Amino acid sequence: MTSTAIQYGNGTVAALLTIGAQRLATTAAGRDPDAMPGLDAELLLAHALGTGRAGLRSHPERIPAADAAARFCDLLERRAAGEPVAYILGHKEFWTIDLAVSPAVLVPRPETELLVERALALHPGSEARIADLGTGSGAIALALASERPQWQMVATDLSADALAVARANAEALGLGHVVMIQGDWLACLDGAFHLLVSNPPYVAAEDPALRLPALMREPQLALVAGEGGLAALRNIIRAAPDHLEPGGWLLLEHGATQSAAVAGALVARGFAQVRSHRDLAGRERMTEGQWPIHR
Repeated sequence: MTSTAIQYGNGTVAALLTIGAQRLATTAAGRDPDAMPGLDAELLLAHALGTGRAGLRSHPERIPAADAAARFCDLLERRAAGEPVAYILGHKEFWTIDLAVSPAVLVPRPETELLVERALALHPGSEARIADLGTGSGAIALALASERPQWQMVATDLSADALAVARANAEALGLGHVVMIQGDWLACLDGAFHLLVSNPPYVAAEDPALRLPALMREPQLALVAGEGGLAALRNIIRAAPDHLEPGGWLLLEHGATQSAAVAGALVARGFAQVRSHRDLAGRERMTEGQWPIHR
């Protein structure tokens, strides 16, 4: 979009949003299957104006200052090139918390909230020891810690850069008691846990979705796994029993077509009560299994 596409100082909020949504719908940002050009334009304009989305909707006739309209245009071009909105804004809402994000971590997604829901449902007690494996921005661990401050939360990640983001988020949210450990899945853990949760990489290297502009910007270490996307999931399933209390649960997010393979691996390893759950889009997105009390 050229500088003449938006008449700085002349376009109303409503006009800027219309132009922005049209622009995003016809560029790399619009090729994502889950693209929402209108919402993206709202978020970017609100950021450029230093207001909330409600402010945009309540005053669509407002004419922003030229410098604010120019900022919006710059942000719009970044999104049009495929940069995720969360990276542009520098933060993303997840569960009931707001998380700082950067290209060092995956953008937290709504479907991952299913892991939080199931963890809270499976262990309603106030005392528990929980580990979030491959925490990234800290989304799962910090969402759980915000709901159950008495729980002992441990979060691991192989990436030092990701852990730096997670630690900063924990401090900003007043959840500094969450222990962050650098290491590969469960290898850095000591002791047994009541719940192990993980959103590991599960995209196969040959998956065409990796060519989507947004996914190309996210850390491939957190996205791609061998064995058709199942390598990390299988590694966690193999090691998990050594770090679970009897009766403890393992909760895993996975791809929409991987539930049968994950459930089969859990059963083969000796887990009981194995079941999959659907996300809001109706896709089987996570599978859980309980380590038996009596073996």
